[in-house]
Amino acid sequence: MSSSEGHAHAARPPRWYHAHHFDNIETQNHAVRLGMWLFLGTEVLLFAGLFLGYTVYRWLYPQTFHLASRHLDLSLGTLNTVILITSSFTVVLGYNAIQRGNSKACVRWLAVTILCALGFLVVKSFEYRHKFHEGMLPGKFYSYEGLQLPGANIFYAVYFLATGLHAFHVIVGMSILAWVMFRVKKGLYNAEYHVPVELGGLYWHLVDLIWIFLFPLLYLI
Repeated sequence: MSSSEGHAHAARPPRWYHAHHFDNIETQNHAVRLGMWLFLGTEVLLFAGLFLGYTVYRWLYPQTFHLASRHLDLSLGTLNTVILITSSFTVVLGYNAIQRGNSKACVRWLAVTILCALGFLVVKSFEYRHKFHEGMLPGKFYSYEGLQLPGANIFYAVYFLATGLHAFHVIVGMSILAWVMFRVKKGLYNAEYHVPVELGGLYWHLVDLIWIFLFPLLYLI
């Protein structure tokens, strides 16, 4: 390699520098943040449709929904709520750490957040196992003898659809945070550039916020 090539290589911006089609890093950061907020808006619309369906069926079968809700495990639902609220706190701590340039602390807090997500899924799997065992299933698969009222199978259809879709988002959020954590560990994000950590945290907050709505609608009615 010639000396001129070596100087050119040394003068290249780091990998976390702005892409060539943006004038500067501020413009790029604004664009990616706007893109993330638009994406989060579409996610809100997705669950808004689900909440609308819930509202309609709860209006049609108010007593059934009330009684069916009592057959959900409130203690496990509350535990999952605590887990997700804790995970929101830890992801904020991770973002704060990378802002201060403390990559190791960021990795630790993101790892704790991912462990919380895993804990949430484990608790949810226990709930699902019990529902399958008792026959509290959606549609024509409903066979639970403890609640034989019109609309009971619809309640559990809404329950599995809502919590299953949310669990899918938890898995996606875990994957995003794991990817971000890996890149932080490699030194690709630091105090100068950490927008992906911020965006990953935003997505995770949406996952938590959705559960904050699902918990009272399903468990506390």
